[in-house]
Amino acid sequence: MEIKPTPTRDGFGEELVALGKINPNIVVTSGDLEDATRAEYFKKEFPGRFFNLGITEQDVVATAAGLSTLGYVAFATSFAVFLTNRAYDMIRLDVCYNNLNVKVVCSHGGVTVGEDGASAQCLEDFAIMRVLPNMRVICPVDYIEAKKATRAITDTDGPFYMRTSRGPFPVVTKEASPFVIGKANVMRDGRDAAVIACGVMVSEALSAAQILKAEGIDLKVVNMHTIKPIDVEAIVNSAKDTGAIVTAEEHQMAGGLGSAVAEVLGQHCPCPLEMVGVRDSFGESGTPAQLMAHFGLKDVNIIAAVKNVLKRKSYANKTA
Repeated sequence: MEIKPTPTRDGFGEELVALGKINPNIVVTSGDLEDATRAEYFKKEFPGRFFNLGITEQDVVATAAGLSTLGYVAFATSFAVFLTNRAYDMIRLDVCYNNLNVKVVCSHGGVTVGEDGASAQCLEDFAIMRVLPNMRVICPVDYIEAKKATRAITDTDGPFYMRTSRGPFPVVTKEASPFVIGKANVMRDGRDAAVIACGVMVSEALSAAQILKAEGIDLKVVNMHTIKPIDVEAIVNSAKDTGAIVTAEEHQMAGGLGSAVAEVLGQHCPCPLEMVGVRDSFGESGTPAQLMAHFGLKDVNIIAAVKNVLKRKSYANKTA
């Protein structure tokens, strides 16, 4: 049965309840936004294991850290912009420095937050989370993968950051699709260039591949759901197979998925690289569709980047 576009936060909320029924050690802290993050599903089912700390994001993280030292699997939840920015010191020192079993799961990342505008649209979370020692960074592609990712981070000890969406994302995976932390999934094989994407940008990349197919361009699409630890093998294989890479993310170009891929290519397999993302700008107010177009995060922008990288690939081959 085909699933309509659904926010990835719904997958997180539903799976957290399912896990809570089999694991009594799961606890959740919230910054008074459990309705928006979908942590309210857990709150309704397990009120004794849910803690609303109010609009005190530092306490949300610090309390989760403390609970984890007692043997609990602690989830700290709020908007991405609030936890990663306001509570960064607690994430850095309380959670990561001590390598505690805390899962920081934040909704409302990227511009698909929509009308809430720049103050609520977090476009730098991948960058500031992936630089922290011990932290792993996940961005599920859709509702189904969000459920699998929630289970995976619950079953894996140590700190995690996972971004979920407010807006509905197209469902492009299946129940049988694999999800392994740190292992990318090839959504479409291709020989001419590869798009390495995360989150909603995977569906935009798949759309771009269909359009380019009619023009005779064969595009590989890779779902890099884990930004840290990055899948070095998948990136190197894509570079060797196609000789041209485009990254696509709903995030600043600086410091996120594109930067992580560039680091791997520079060390292991240099090749032409183009990036699709937000260009050093804060968000704005508008519908998700308007903002995706405004910030150049659509399939047409990926197509333009692919054509640019193919020109550079051709030049590199001629001068080799």
